Amino acid sequence: MPHPGWSTFGFEGIGTHWDISTPEQLAPEVREELLGTVADYDHTYSRFRPDSLVAALAKAPGTITLPRHAGALHRVYADLYRLSRGAMTPLVGSSLNRLGYDAAYTLVPSGTPEPAPRWEDVLDWDGTTITASDAVVLDIGAAGKGQLVDLLGGVLREAGHTDFLVDGSGDMLHSGSQAVTVALEHPYNPKQAIGTVELDNAALCASAANRRAWGDGLHHVLDATTGEPIQTTVATWTMAENALAADALATALFMVEPETLETVFDFSWLRVFSNGAATFSGGFEGRLFS
Repeated sequence: MPHPGWSTFGFEGIGTHWDISTPEQLAPEVREELLGTVADYDHTYSRFRPDSLVAALAKAPGTITLPRHAGALHRVYADLYRLSRGAMTPLVGSSLNRLGYDAAYTLVPSGTPEPAPRWEDVLDWDGTTITASDAVVLDIGAAGKGQLVDLLGGVLREAGHTDFLVDGSGDMLHSGSQAVTVALEHPYNPKQAIGTVELDNAALCASAANRRAWGDGLHHVLDATTGEPIQTTVATWTMAENALAADALATALFMVEPETLETVFDFSWLRVFSNGAATFSGGFEGRLFS
């Protein structure tokens, strides 16, 4: 959590709460740029609003041009699509819609689970350009919030802030001379912690099946090859150099063994399974409560 005496700028954006903490209050123009960055990201990627850039591809095949930072998002998704053998994909939106996690938040399935379309069959993503050969529902939620955390950190650095904590409802980026201690939320009881971790000039992100759940066995972390929610893992945490990677890897850990992910990514991790067991890498060792 932020150091005592720090100032916190809190706001709502992309459907979640944000706290940006700094030793001194942020100038009005910095706050305005932070809010604008969030608004621009939402307008680009939200599948929940009809006027977003990606919404155009849900209506008809075509091509869209994304901001420069889309290149980094593409690289992470391409790596994880390959490592997961198609289980993690930005094309999972149609499967989520079918299960009821749609733009209207109906939270009522419209049918049985179905696989997402295969990336190589319908999508050509080249850096900032995406071309879809069929109407597709893009959902970059597995990594998007993490990238937005990084973008907000960039705004702060450009404004001369070297000490800060960006917290997008648990997806965090820390910068500064003093580490912060972060509690790891219990996956079944948000009022309890299962441990703590020291965050020191790095990102920490989490994914939990209970965060967006709306029925018996229904939640937002799907295996795209089947369209079904994953039931074996209930929560993950990852630490990495940036929040884009940490956020994406927290989701990938639901469907890919960490040893496979470590062939491409440098990160620390913790997984909690539905039977209560936990596995973790060295960065989390000794941090869990007994």
